[in-house]
Formats: sequence, structure tokens, C-alpha cells
Amino acid sequence: MRTRSSTRSRTRTSLYGLLLGLLLGAGLLPATAATAADNGTWGVFPTPAAGAAMTDRAYFFHQGAAGTSLVDSVTILNSSDRELTFQVFATDAVNTPAGGAFALLPVETKPKDVGAWITLAPETTSTVTVPAKGRKDIPFTVKVPADATPGDHVGGIVALGTAVEGVQKEGKVQVGVKRSVGARLYFRVPGPVTAGLSVEDVRVTRSAPLLPWVKDARATVSYTLVNRGNVVVEPRVALTAEGLFGREVLNRPAHDLKLTLLPGARIELTEPWPDAPQSDWVTVRVTAGAAAHPDLVARSETDFLAVPWPAAGLFLVLAGAGVTWWVLRRRHRTAGDQEQPAPDLVRTH
Repeated sequence: MRTRSSTRSRTRTSLYGLLLGLLLGAGLLPATAATAADNGTWGVFPTPAAGAAMTDRAYFFHQGAAGTSLVDSVTILNSSDRELTFQVFATDAVNTPAGGAFALLPVETKPKDVGAWITLAPETTSTVTVPAKGRKDIPFTVKVPADATPGDHVGGIVALGTAVEGVQKEGKVQVGVKRSVGARLYFRVPGPVTAGLSVEDVRVTRSAPLLPWVKDARATVSYTLVNRGNVVVEPRVALTAEGLFGREVLNRPAHDLKLTLLPGARIELTEPWPDAPQSDWVTVRVTAGAAAHPDLVARSETDFLAVPWPAAGLFLVLAGAGVTWWVLRRRHRTAGDQEQPAPDLVRTH
């Protein structure tokens, strides 16, 4: 289960209201916009230094060797006119498989990476209440395991509102909606780091008009991006396509995907192609890289045959009808010739 600008968790009840189960882990908790972790009612931020603006740090960025510890603090800011109560927890980050959105695991999914390294202050063991128009600073410790692997480890600290904010109906189930907001935490363990990226499973699906060249054919280029390194990558992708004899039919320059691809992540992406060829043999190539890693280049390609199948089918039907008519007509003529009587023979002297 996912949400958009502010993250949400949900609770399910039966239609008769006999049982209220908290399904905070029914899905991922996509993070909020890059500028701030705030849903308009409350926000979660790295605690600013004295006198600094609340949004002085949008995220946590830390570095520490294996076996070391460091401390920091997270702030929950209540912008509403009433006090709010939260469940606060640390967790790991993932990319959603489709589209690659940055997401934080829900509360009942036990973290295995940086989220497991974080210990929040004791007052967070139950719930945390923040007064109206107030804030709460919560210290935490990051203890890096002795066997932590070098590279980037990404997670976040989440404030989940305990109030159910409305009910939605999904089939035979009623769903109580909760909201949560999480601040991202990027942690790098020093050591050998490698940026790695691969493009896989390039494929093309297309649809063509019934009558070719009356309207544009449309296609969708699908592909998989895999981060095979141990550092975060912000990928850029270019699409090109060539028809027969090297004729260029698509040239889409490299553009930022505006996503953060985590180490080990595999995501499925698509790009629309509104004016795809209607009759051609086409090679489509996807090239991926990253602005922060100029030497990082990965590419993959696929071929497809663009044929106006509806028109081709109509042509075959008409051609078949023409051949059938010609065969029947020829048979009719042959039968007529065989039925004519032989002429009388006249012998002359």
C-alpha cells in the first residue's frame, strides 16, 4: 500500500466493525518531496543548530567507519492547532519496483540495514506527543556494526500519526487511513566504493491505427535499471532508435529521471513513444549514466518489426478473396469447355 505526497499507513476493519487491525506494514511508505519531509500538518527534520532555520538540513547525511557510533537528533514539528501523538521509528529505504520511487518500510517490517543501526531515545518506546504549534527533539544514536559493508546505506526516521483520519471502502473491507512523514537518512561507510549501473530487459509494445498513416502509431519502451554498485546513483537515460539502413527514427537526449537509485535496487521504467514508425525494422537502444559519475555508462537494445497489422490483415483478406474468385472463375470456364459437344466430321472427296 502506498501514498503520494505525505506517506500513509492504513488500518482495516470488517464491514461490521467487529475488528480493527493495524496494517501499518501493508505496503511501503513513499517519502515526501526532496525539499522537506512535511505534510502540512506536521514535519520531520534533522534538528537544526541553535538559531538556524528548521529546514536548514532537509535530510540526514552521515559517515562513519565500521564499529563506530555517532549521535544526532530528529525534530517533529507540529503545525496544527491541536496536540498530536505519534509512533516514531527508524527503518530502511527501498525503491518501489515500478517507477523507482523512494520509499521507507512500514513500522512492522523489521529493518535489516541502517534502520537497525539506529536507537532512538527511550521516550519513543511507546508514543510521542507534540503540543499544538510546538516541536519535539528526539536524540538518537547510530551504531555501525563491525561487519558493515562499505558504501551507502539509506533509511529514515518516521513519525506515524496515531489518529485514524477517515475511512475508505475497499471491496468488502473498510480502511481507516493514517498518515506518516519520514526524514531520509543517508549513511556512508568508508572503504572501496563503486558506482555500478546496468540496463536490462528492453522491450517495445506498440499500437497502430486501423488505417496506416492516417494517425500516428504509438509505442512504449520498457526497461529495467539495476544499481549494481554500493553507492547511490541518480540516473540519466537516453533513448535512440534506428530503422532500416541506419535511418534515425528516435533521438531522445539524456535526461534526469529525478530519482535516487539505491544500491542493489532493481526498478521497472517506461517511456512513451507517441510517433513510433508504422512500417520498419527498428533497433531501440537505451543508454544510462549518472552526472556524478561521468565514466558510468550502460546500454542495452532490442529489435522489433513495425508492421501495420490491421491493414496487412485487410490486404490478405482481399487478396485471398481475389484468388478465390479467380480460381472459381477458371474452374467454371473449364467445366463449360468440357460440356460442349464435339463437332460433326465431314469427309470430302
